[in-house]
Amino acid sequence: MIFIDGVGIGKEDYENNPFFKFRFKTFTENFGAIPDLNKPFLSNGSGYVFPVDARMGIPDIPLSGTGQTSIFCGVNAQQIIGKHFGPYPHSTLIPILEEKNIFKEFLRRKKKVSFVNAYPKVFFDYVNSGRRRLSVTTLSCLLSGIRLNKIKDLHKGKALSAEIDNRRLVEKMNYKLPVIKPETAANRLLRIAAKNHFTLFEIFHTDHLGHGRNIDWLEHTSNVLDRFLLHLTKNIKSNMTLIICSDHGNYEDLSIKMHTLNPALGMVFGKYSEILSKKIKTLADIKPAILEMYD
Repeated sequence: MIFIDGVGIGKEDYENNPFFKFRFKTFTENFGAIPDLNKPFLSNGSGYVFPVDARMGIPDIPLSGTGQTSIFCGVNAQQIIGKHFGPYPHSTLIPILEEKNIFKEFLRRKKKVSFVNAYPKVFFDYVNSGRRRLSVTTLSCLLSGIRLNKIKDLHKGKALSAEIDNRRLVEKMNYKLPVIKPETAANRLLRIAAKNHFTLFEIFHTDHLGHGRNIDWLEHTSNVLDRFLLHLTKNIKSNMTLIICSDHGNYEDLSIKMHTLNPALGMVFGKYSEILSKKIKTLADIKPAILEMYD
């Protein structure tokens, strides 16, 4: 499963929607079209694109803390606290995260799981300081005893950086790492996923771009993401399922620097893809739909 922060299905806009601006081949080569609000459903028989309700009965703009809790715990976190909340999970949701996060569910079933992202030293310094303003994914790992990868795991080819190609770690944080091709990263993810029942990789720079941060990296980030996803969709094994999801809209409309009311992007490829595309209607449907594959 790939979780891409802040990506929705938006308008057919060649100026402000990067999917159209850069003609994402992940869509055009797989489906012959790019999803928009007028055609949010796409299919080629083995892959599906569909909208996912991120508001879930609560008006106003969806936020990451509640949205991601809904995804990874299979609950309507927005309804539980009566509002959208973020970017971190609300304190009321922490016990739910500890008990119901998808990693813990797989571990209860004695299944193998992996969180592929690697983090720099500054992140571990922050965690070890005792502070816990963490994203849903990293907090879920810590609450479930899932090991978080370090930079040394990138050197060994056992993890991926959130930017996929390592370029930010090299150019902005001065790590001595190779800048890898998106296709190389995709092959690594496929290799890791083949050893596990559930594998998660998180990409968050899309949300940063939607907020107007690092906008000078827009074309590079979009190109790397597209090549990475395209290679995955073209090379997924017949016995594997690839789920791509998000928590809310943002990146798909760069005319504003805030989240959107657009539906979140949902994509599935490979085994069980048609069934999953029909079952996932809201963020809260994602976790139970995944677990049903193992019932």
